[in-house]
Formats: sequence, C-alpha cells, structure tokens
Amino acid sequence: MLTSPVLVLNRYFVPITITSVKRAFVMLYCGVAKAVHGNYETFDFDSWSQISALKDKDFIMTVSKVIKIPRVIVTLRYDGMLRKEAKFNRINIFRRDGGRCQYCGKKFSRSELTIDHLIPRSLNGKSVWENVVCCCIDCNRGKGGRSPEQARMKVINKPKKPVWDPFSNIYIRAVRYKEWEPFLSFVDVSYWNVELEE
Repeated sequence: MLTSPVLVLNRYFVPITITSVKRAFVMLYCGVAKAVHGNYETFDFDSWSQISALKDKDFIMTVSKVIKIPRVIVTLRYDGMLRKEAKFNRINIFRRDGGRCQYCGKKFSRSELTIDHLIPRSLNGKSVWENVVCCCIDCNRGKGGRSPEQARMKVINKPKKPVWDPFSNIYIRAVRYKEWEPFLSFVDVSYWNVELEE
C-alpha cells in the first residue's frame, strides 16, 4: 500500500508527477504539501489525519489511528513543471503518430503497434524521435532489418520531436483513482510512459 501511486500537483493545481504513498505522507508531515480532497479542499497532515478512513479501503494503520491515504497532493511552493520537453517514450510516439501505422496508414490499438526504427539499429540507427515511428506488425515484418527505401516502403509522416505538453511526462500507472479525474484527461499503463534510451 505504501508504494501505490499519489498524484502530485504544483501550487497551481497542475499535475507534475506521481509519487508513492510513503513519499506523499513524508511531504505532508514535513509541511511541503497538502492533501487534496473533494472540491479542491486542502488539508495539512494534522487535519488530514482527522478525516475518517473507516469508510474507505485506502488507509494505513498506525499505533494510535487509522489514516486515509491521500490520492492527490499539492505542493505549497513549487510552481514549475518538471520538464519542458516531451519524454521519449512509447506513449508519446503513439500520440505523435495518432495511433496509425506510418507505412500503411491504418489505425491500430496500442497493443497492435510496434516501434520501428527507420534506419534499423543493426545498421547503426539511433533511438531518437527522428528515427522511430509507429508500425503495425505486418508492416514491421515486411520491412525487416532494412531502411524504408531498401524495403520499397514509404513513411507517411516524417517523424519529428513533438511539441511538449504538461501531461506528456507524467508516469501514469495502470491504476487510476477517481480523485485524479479533475486533474488528468488520460490514463495509460507504465509501459507506454517508460522513457526510451537513445
């Protein structure tokens, strides 16, 4: 339970990251964050620990009390964003390419798409924005370890680094809590949010 996710907002209530319950309680206890509940109502550690957790399944037990787990916290001083560039990960490649294979143009679910290197890694192609595209399994098999030119395939959209948006770098876990809904407009499994290595 202590490792389950908590959404962290900056002081303007903009999502900036995900942390663990354990870290969220440390931030609350140290006074650098407040718990967010209901209609954007905020609570410091003492007032939060007074909220009854008996009706909830999300709680931790201490020696003297039962404390509800906060699912959203807001930092008291931090007003920035963690990064100003889109993270190089599968979900952002999928978003950039609109969920379409960049060779045949058909739309697929994420589980039916792969990431293809235009210049294959076997030919010293790099894992960078300009060298990767979404590709369906059939097109990926057809292209094999060749460049699009060698495979006589054409890329529909020239790949480029997408414009950063504040939600593109949040590591969303497979679990989504109703308390997150006012702050997030999407959810995805961590697989899609893991930053890819160059």
